[in-house]
Amino acid sequence: MENVLHYFFEYKETIFIIALSIFLGIEVISHVPAVLHTPLMSGANAISGVIIIGGIILVGHANLTTFSVELVLGLLALIFGTLNVVGGFAVTDRMLEMFKKKKK
Repeated sequence: MENVLHYFFEYKETIFIIALSIFLGIEVISHVPAVLHTPLMSGANAISGVIIIGGIILVGHANLTTFSVELVLGLLALIFGTLNVVGGFAVTDRMLEMFKKKKK
């Protein structure tokens, strides 16, 4: 428990910025009109590719012989980033499917 408190005190500015960006992101996304939501989100999901690359780098530098924070965070970044990219492409494909002409 002491290590966790030490970690929070050492990185309190970074944790504050992350928490603030989460609240700001929720506020911005909630005010986007429904018409623009799908195109914006499908474009934003492509940015998750950067998160996947960061996760790969983090897992690559993590100590694989022990259970480390870097390994867990890297694996979570890989899993959630991949889900976001695949989901974004699925939503975009479904959206573009609506504009195709029906075959008779």
